[in-house]
Amino acid sequence: MKKITLLLIISLTFLVIGCSVRMLDFTLISTKNVDLTKASQFKRGNNRVNGEDGVYWILYFPLGSPNLKEAVDRAIEKIPGCIALVDGVVYHESWWAILTGYSSYVIEGTPLIDPSLISSNVNIIGTYNICVMDKEGYIKEMKTISKEEFENDKSKIFILK
Repeated sequence: MKKITLLLIISLTFLVIGCSVRMLDFTLISTKNVDLTKASQFKRGNNRVNGEDGVYWILYFPLGSPNLKEAVDRAIEKIPGCIALVDGVVYHESWWAILTGYSSYVIEGTPLIDPSLISSNVNIIGTYNICVMDKEGYIKEMKTISKEEFENDKSKIFILK
């Protein structure tokens, strides 16, 4: 019985396979229009951000195609005022099980922030914003919500005055 169990565990181990490949290191990457004449005003973020775009596979048939542009967009959109990522890495990750799998592009980098975009987007009077911070107090994510969403969820939200 022990031999059958051991053989089964070894067989299942070979049927579930995962892989991560470092595809690219980059100095600067963006999917946005960046005005380089204002480059001296740009600030580097304190924390690295990442973005991912992936698709599932069923019976070796993909349900789409992972898109690197979407991964870059998702990383850039996590930080208010971010226009690009600097000093980063692009990975291709995948895993396979018996009948299904997953394939994705993951991008990680330091945000390059245009302060003029932050001031014009964040200080809009009459909007409600949720700011998610990490343990060190740096902004991880910021999003705008409606007044109704705020009223429904305000018991869960920590408010600073």
